[in-house]
Amino acid sequence: MSLSPSSEDVEEFFQKLKKEALNSGYNLNSDEEFTKELLSSILINQQRYGYGACPCRLASGKNEDDMDIICPCDYRDPDLNEYGTCYCGLYVSGEIFRGEKELTSIPERRPPIDERIKVERAQIKDLSISSLKYPIWRCRVCGYLCAREEPPEICPICKVTKDRFEIFL
Repeated sequence: MSLSPSSEDVEEFFQKLKKEALNSGYNLNSDEEFTKELLSSILINQQRYGYGACPCRLASGKNEDDMDIICPCDYRDPDLNEYGTCYCGLYVSGEIFRGEKELTSIPERRPPIDERIKVERAQIKDLSISSLKYPIWRCRVCGYLCAREEPPEICPICKVTKDRFEIFL
C-alpha cells in the first residue's frame, strides 16, 4: 500500500494551509514546490501515525510523545522569532517571505526524550501559575490569549502587530 498522497490531496492541503496561515498572520515558504513536498510528507505522517508530525523530525508513532512536533509544532513561534523560519522551513517570517532576509538552517530546539520526560514529570508535580512553561500574552485590542515566549507577529484574530500585546500571566 502506497502512502504517497495524490497531487490533488497535496494541492487541497496547500490551499487550506495557505489560507489559514494568511488569516492567522503567518507566511508559508514562498518556494511552492518545496512547501508542497513538506506538505506531502506531513500527509504521509498523517496516514502512517494518525497525526501530521513534522516531516523533518523522527516521530515515535505515539501521539502523546509527539504532541510537540505535530504541525504546527510547539517550536514554530520561537523558531520564527529567533531565526525567521520554523525548523523544517514550512513557515517563514515576513522578512524572509518578502525576500528581505535569507532562509538559513536552524538548530533543533526539541529536547531529547529523557529531558522531555523529566520536564513533564516536574510540571505535573508543580502545577501553579508561576510554573507555566511560557508567559501568557494578551492582545490589548481583542483579548486573544496565547502562551509562548514572544507574542505572535500579528494577532490571528484582529491582525494588530505584536507591540499591541501585553503579558497577562
